[in-house]
This record gives sequence, structure tokens and C-alpha cells, in this order.
Amino acid sequence: MPEQTILDRETYRKIKKMSREELQAFLMRYAENLLEDHTSTLDLSQLESDLRQINGIGQKRLEEIMAVIKKTQRHS
Repeated sequence: MPEQTILDRETYRKIKKMSREELQAFLMRYAENLLEDHTSTLDLSQLESDLRQINGIGQKRLEEIMAVIKKTQRHS
């Protein structure tokens, strides 16, 4: 798996210069952004409608796909 850059050099340099209070505020903003990104929802009815339009996916296969998606959402 290729290594993913999480922190670019410029941000790293800014963090090194921060006081404890500045770092704490930065981390709180970062955490809030992560929560906002993670709480995005998926419109299952729209997804199902879009999948229906794909040639070669019949009703039975669509039901199987939707069951997997719903199962995955419950576990996250």
C-alpha cells in the first residue's frame, strides 16, 4: 500500500511554531472537520435508482448489492 501524506511540509512547520493553546485549537478544528466529512450521508433510494439504470444489473443482483451496502452502513 503506498504511503499517504497526511501532513504537508508547510503545515508541519506551522505546527512546530505553535504554542500549546494554538495547537489545541488547531487540533479541535481538525477533529471537527473530520467529523463533518465522516457524517456525510448516502441517499440509498437515489443510489438504487442509479444502479437500476446500469445495463446488466437485474432486480435480483440489485437486491444483493443493496443488502451489502446496507450491511456495511450499519457496521460503520
